[in-house]
Amino acid sequence: MGRALAKSVADVSFRDHFRHLKNDLPAGVVVFLVALPLCLGIAHASGVPPLAGVISGMVGGLIVALVSGSHTAVSGPAAGLIVIVLGAFETLGYRGLLMATLVAGVLQILLGLARFGGIASLFPASVVKGMLVAIGVILVLKQIPHAVGYNGDFEGDEAFFQADGRNTLTEIPFALGHFHVGAVLISLTGLALILLEERIAWLKKLRWIPGPLLAVAAGVGLNELFHAVAPSLAVGGSHLVEMPVGGVDAIRQELATPDFSLLGNGSMWTIAVTLAVIASIETLLSVEALDSLDPLKRNTPTNRELVAQGVGNVVAPMLGGIPLTAVIVRGTANVSSGAQTRMSAFAHGVLLLVSVLALAPLMNRIPLAALAAVLLHVGYKLAKPTVFVAMLRRAPAHWVPFFSTVGLVLFTDLLTGVLGGFVVAVGFIVVESARVRLSTRKRAKVEVRLAPTVPWLSKLLLRQSLARVDDGGLVVIDGRNTETLHADVHTEIRAFVERAHSRRIEVRLLDLPEPGAVAAH
Repeated sequence: MGRALAKSVADVSFRDHFRHLKNDLPAGVVVFLVALPLCLGIAHASGVPPLAGVISGMVGGLIVALVSGSHTAVSGPAAGLIVIVLGAFETLGYRGLLMATLVAGVLQILLGLARFGGIASLFPASVVKGMLVAIGVILVLKQIPHAVGYNGDFEGDEAFFQADGRNTLTEIPFALGHFHVGAVLISLTGLALILLEERIAWLKKLRWIPGPLLAVAAGVGLNELFHAVAPSLAVGGSHLVEMPVGGVDAIRQELATPDFSLLGNGSMWTIAVTLAVIASIETLLSVEALDSLDPLKRNTPTNRELVAQGVGNVVAPMLGGIPLTAVIVRGTANVSSGAQTRMSAFAHGVLLLVSVLALAPLMNRIPLAALAAVLLHVGYKLAKPTVFVAMLRRAPAHWVPFFSTVGLVLFTDLLTGVLGGFVVAVGFIVVESARVRLSTRKRAKVEVRLAPTVPWLSKLLLRQSLARVDDGGLVVIDGRNTETLHADVHTEIRAFVERAHSRRIEVRLLDLPEPGAVAAH
């Protein structure tokens, strides 16, 4: 009976995935086009062969997407790991890096089995929102140079200080002084097509050709036209995707396997633990943010996600790939392109595999300016001015952690910024004690006002507060200002409600949100 039910559920899920192919396949193509230069750029910055990044992207699509429970996340090499990967490469060599990645993958699987995925719920919604907006701002700022034809910084860099000696802000005026007219025309054409596709009815019906895909196709066509009629406008070399050509032979020549002789090396274990922790945190933050963007508001099983990432980080180094995580840029491009299920991530993995084996010459015709148009649009959708205005209308407990996160992510890196925003948010929680304000004028009544974010840390304080009411008294728990409520706190409240009846205590719950839900205020 149980097996039959499980098989039935699996069959329904399988059918659902294929029922949405009309949305997922076009989204997969867009994510593939965005992911390919990012994989190559991150591998280049990490000091490893370019194909090592593409291999990780393939594993992220073909393996992680199937094991994961996320419908929107897309995994691959992450910019946030570049410093660690580069250091590991310099300390242990390429094969040593692969060994550390494999061990990190095993550790991630153990973390998932030990149910450490719940740490994602510690991060307040304002911090997660700030992370998303910061990524949007970074995408816009980082893609402006590529859009105008200056590619001094590698595609996929998210750090403020760049390898070319400049930073995110100083790069823009320098790029504007070295712009390429053809690249500008390609990026503007791509942006126009994306915006028109959202506004013109008959273009909206072309589900198999979404705006981002139109932008890339138009970029290739326009550049070929420039070659034919106005060669000075045509872009080439570093202005195009640079996919290694050679297929299977290139893979065999460039890539390596883990060095198992390093299992007794202390430096390898230090790097492996660091990779496991940082990659896990970035993944959990990414899926938390992507769940908030999902139009269907589905929740990712975080423990299963850690296991999926661990499996990916075990398989990738066996093939010569670098560490991978769930990547917010790819995931937001996926959601923006209308993906419904994880089949879009799987399709992107298939396309990465095909591109390595057979399509490198074609991929190398894609202008980076066309891809910049796609990412500029994704960035703007994440960081619209209305988001900042709406946040400023909220209480300081919302907007101070939000703006702290945005600023820190922009001027440092993703992990530092989010942890900094978390510290600021916790400061509000400590000061306001989860807004648990007790009315002690008489012990017959206790009033508890919950904060915008109520983490599990508030459980003990809440329990102590509720214990102060006399038998036959009144308890008012006010959740009208609450945006997120941890499941443990919700359980504590429900348990008190059940006990209150035997003590003749009246309990009034004012707009108490469901655990993990985001309330509409």
